[in-house]
Amino acid sequence: MGRVSTRLPDFPWDKLTQYAEQARAHPGGIVDLSIGTPVDPTPEVARAALAAAADAPGYPVTIGTAEVRQAVLDWLAGTHGVTGLGLDQVLPLIGSKEFIASLPTYLGLGPGDLIGYPALAYPTYEVGAALVGAKAVATDSLTTFGPETPRLLWVNSPSNPSGRVLPPEHLRKVVDWCRERGVLLVSDECYLDCVWEGEAYSVLHPDICGGSAEGILVVHSLSKRSNLAGYRCAFVAGDREVVAELLAVRKNLGLMMPAPQQHAMAAVLGDEAHVKEQHERYRARRTTLRAALEAAGYTIEHSEASLYLWTTRGPDGPDSWQLVADLAAQGVLVAPGAFYGPAGSHHVRIALTATDERIAAAVERLAGSA
Repeated sequence: MGRVSTRLPDFPWDKLTQYAEQARAHPGGIVDLSIGTPVDPTPEVARAALAAAADAPGYPVTIGTAEVRQAVLDWLAGTHGVTGLGLDQVLPLIGSKEFIASLPTYLGLGPGDLIGYPALAYPTYEVGAALVGAKAVATDSLTTFGPETPRLLWVNSPSNPSGRVLPPEHLRKVVDWCRERGVLLVSDECYLDCVWEGEAYSVLHPDICGGSAEGILVVHSLSKRSNLAGYRCAFVAGDREVVAELLAVRKNLGLMMPAPQQHAMAAVLGDEAHVKEQHERYRARRTTLRAALEAAGYTIEHSEASLYLWTTRGPDGPDSWQLVADLAAQGVLVAPGAFYGPAGSHHVRIALTATDERIAAAVERLAGSA
């Protein structure tokens, strides 16, 4: 039996090591804008709830408390207009990444099955397919599949890495296409609260799905919205039968969100004040960093949402690794677009997840290069 690593793509972040060392050697220190990990404080509402639930000697249940599932339903309805779901249509997750990578396994997919995901994509969709030996197709066009029918189709709006938001009419088309063919549609909506221009919709919004969750799952994370990456708080919601199947598998695997985190998740879903505060922090950083990049000759594409600036010097300009090298020479570390598929070969993803002081340092260095 082969080692697991032979079945998986190379872990992309390992390739950034030399550039990180170069950026770290800058006299002013590194400005790490490569990984979208929150740096601002975890909100007090989360910390207080976690402390209040710290006495948790017994095992939590896989399905989650009624409190946390009701909080999810209330938040989906109140913030994103998603109605009509029941408590049995929600499952808490131990962060969204484990679920995204493992979903094909939970569904019993394998060799001979086809999984589709966006042309520009978070690498974990491909990892999930590779783990089960399924065929993976990266595309933004449904016609790419031809006579083949995927078992599972991922959409990601707002997008990681590009920040692109898919319009409602496109999402409706995808929902209809999947339902006509019996394809499970799973929408990764982890950046749905990080929108700067226009409006983003959940595929479970009644205007998109017709008021039915049939054949649809949505995945949400509180990592970026509420600075809870360290808490590993996320959830999946949607099709009742699929959620029941996932629950049965996850029970057998012992995949349970810790009880204190469940209590904290319920608390932060019920509080919008901290979300607005954090949103404004990111908006300010985005405004200053975008202006500095554009003044230095870069072009920002899409980026109407998410926590990144999808940056290029054009299709005839430097490739993504040269852009990484150019910025590393200024002590700024970014992620090459090549991490996210061939469509990103002339872009870099620049995260907004750095302190005001580090963003200011990046702006100053970019100004010096203009």
